[in-house]
Amino acid sequence: MPIHHLFFSLILISLSISLSAQPFQWPEGKKAAISLSFDDARLTNIDNGLPLFKKYGTRVTYYVNPPNMQPRLEGWKQAVKDGHEIGNHTIHHPCTGNFEWSREKALENYTLASMRRELIEANQQIYEMLGVVPRSFAYTCGQTFVGRGANTRSYVPLVDELFVSGRGWMDEAPNDPMFADAGPTLSIEIWTERILKQKSNP
Repeated sequence: MPIHHLFFSLILISLSISLSAQPFQWPEGKKAAISLSFDDARLTNIDNGLPLFKKYGTRVTYYVNPPNMQPRLEGWKQAVKDGHEIGNHTIHHPCTGNFEWSREKALENYTLASMRRELIEANQQIYEMLGVVPRSFAYTCGQTFVGRGANTRSYVPLVDELFVSGRGWMDEAPNDPMFADAGPTLSIEIWTERILKQKSNP
């Protein structure tokens, strides 16, 4: 996933495809849930997103990289006041070094220990900036590994330890609420380069 793209995820959990013998009871008779999330703490999240979501009474999850929050810090504080969730998206946004732009922060050069340090540090920075501790995480580039070759390790168990949920990317399948593993929550990504760049008018 090129970092310059803006996208949001729709995490769809539907009973219609559930194979569970025990039915899941949605509140108020609902049959599914959709979660909207935006990554990377982009300027448009604040400049266009906040007024748009306020207009429609919608709350979303913003998965942020703390360094990207600095230019709009007051706006991020307002996002918290407006009831939006703030999630962890690492500090450096590491992805596979197969993406040339990620070569200096390649997941192949990470270890479980260095990823743990980064996730904890990101949580600390977010808390210092916004007064909230993230409860959810979004895997950068949807990639859930660190290391290379025989030293490759999944960091899903680490995310499961530190967060309530971990959102994936390009996992085009619904999550069964009676079976789904919250560590790597499946999600459908819809590219929306223009959505938050448009004016708030429908």
